[in-house]
Amino acid sequence: MNKKRSLWIIIGLTVLNAVGMTIVLPLFPFLVGKYVPEARVAVVLSALGSVFALCQFLSAPIFGALSDRYGRKPILIVSLLGSVVGYALLGIGGALWILFLGRIIDGLTAGNQSALFAYIADSTEPQERGQWYGYLGGAIGVGFMIGPAIGGLLGSTSITLPFFVTAGITLLSVILTAALVPESLPPEKRTTHLSLQSLNTFAHFSEIFSLKEARALLIMGAFFYVGLNIWQFNATIFLKDVFAWGPSLIGGVFVLVGICDILSRVVLLPQLLKRWTERTVGTIGLLGLALGTALLCVSSRFPSTILIIAAVACIVLGEGFFDPSYNARLSLSVAENQQGQLQGANQALQALYHILVPLGAAAIYTYSHGAVFGIASVLLFVALGMFVKLRTKQEYSGAGHVVA
Repeated sequence: MNKKRSLWIIIGLTVLNAVGMTIVLPLFPFLVGKYVPEARVAVVLSALGSVFALCQFLSAPIFGALSDRYGRKPILIVSLLGSVVGYALLGIGGALWILFLGRIIDGLTAGNQSALFAYIADSTEPQERGQWYGYLGGAIGVGFMIGPAIGGLLGSTSITLPFFVTAGITLLSVILTAALVPESLPPEKRTTHLSLQSLNTFAHFSEIFSLKEARALLIMGAFFYVGLNIWQFNATIFLKDVFAWGPSLIGGVFVLVGICDILSRVVLLPQLLKRWTERTVGTIGLLGLALGTALLCVSSRFPSTILIIAAVACIVLGEGFFDPSYNARLSLSVAENQQGQLQGANQALQALYHILVPLGAAAIYTYSHGAVFGIASVLLFVALGMFVKLRTKQEYSGAGHVVA
């Protein structure tokens, strides 16, 4: 019961943190517009995003390894404090370099996601992890529905005010984490030493990729995340260019995204895991993702609102089914004292995809609006084939039984 209470506290704090983080999402273009001409806003926004992702790529494996040595709670606190400083600097502003400094600090301390995933792995039985990873994703989805609306209201008063509000909410998360969240990794299960090698990002990649099961899952995950990121980075401009939709209609699509995300992760996923194995649920999810991106490709030639609604539903429901199942299987591929290192490497790889995918997808999109989603569909079908063939040492049915 104590572990379950701790997990629900973590879920609540994730909602709070996601609300704070997404408050500022609609306002970055306007903030950057205070410092550069309109023609340069998109370039500077891309640079800010790339700098953050690069810093996250370099630091996430290190923070993951530190959490294996010192516990999850200290890393959560340090990471959240880094975000407080980063958001405060964005609000203070005064010069463009201060904005970059804020994103650099936030990126270099971005270890909260890997610590959260490791915390759930520490606190649950293997057969429960998919469900709790689903709850974690649902908590983030709730934040993504609430935060931007609050940001829009606050931003109408002051562009910088929401950044200070986000810093305040994140600071509240720090206080609540320190006061309410117990440590999930007991001393006897931690790694016993650190060396200079522990501060080498690429050494952590080398160690994780030396493990056969983890390596196979992470390679398969690359096809999944790249295909998913192609959708995420091109959805808005696709709807604008192909369908000539304005902000209100595009906003309606993202409301649909939020509804489907919460529905899949919080409502449907726990029920499906009671009946089927995580492999089956994950397979259904990947199939939905691949079909959804294929429908987007078709809609570029035959524009249809019905096709768009069907595509979005397939993609978001599919992600909601697959992502928690994938993370649950990934957590089974390493020992308990390597969960932080594994999740740090996974988070770093996702940051790398956030750097590379927008560049490659933009080049393909310029050539053909539909081809980019066709490529995403192919990548997701490849991931589906790999996922079906992969097996971890232990796989569990929804009822908690080991599946051979």
